[in-house]
Amino acid sequence: MRRLAYLLPVLLFALVAGYFLLSLDEGRDPSLVPSALIGKPMPAFTLPGLSAGAPPLESAAILGAPAVINVFASWCLPCRAEHPLLTGLARDSGVALYGILYKDDPAAGAGWLAELGDPFRAVGVDRTGRTGIDFGVYGVPETYVVDREGIIRFRQVGPLHPQVIAEKILPLLKTLKE
Repeated sequence: MRRLAYLLPVLLFALVAGYFLLSLDEGRDPSLVPSALIGKPMPAFTLPGLSAGAPPLESAAILGAPAVINVFASWCLPCRAEHPLLTGLARDSGVALYGILYKDDPAAGAGWLAELGDPFRAVGVDRTGRTGIDFGVYGVPETYVVDREGIIRFRQVGPLHPQVIAEKILPLLKTLKE
């Protein structure tokens, strides 16, 4: 009887773990995080500009053409890794690229962009993370594609990769421009 009392927690854990493992969708990519905002308007926001005298970044200013919004921080190593891809995307596709500096010091963000190059049409500073919360940001980097009406059509959690840009973002931007 005593032996069963010791085995019961182990057996219970094994059953629960087995249930969850068997219930996983085998065709699902675990790196894809679903977003409740896909197909819905991006959150309304107004963020101060990155540098003194820079105009604020407002969600209303993004409307009118498809756009890419990238949430980044100067302290984020994956953001540094994806930065050349963002620069190439803005240059080669002609898409309007907007940045949201997330929970970071504006001077650090400005220095980071001065060092790596600034592909953004405008950058807003989200010091408190409130706008990030409204977008459902888990962490940086995150990238969103919005259509001309501001409807979120795509979300990439984590750094962009050439394959994601080639297979998902560029074809989507092409359809959104038509």
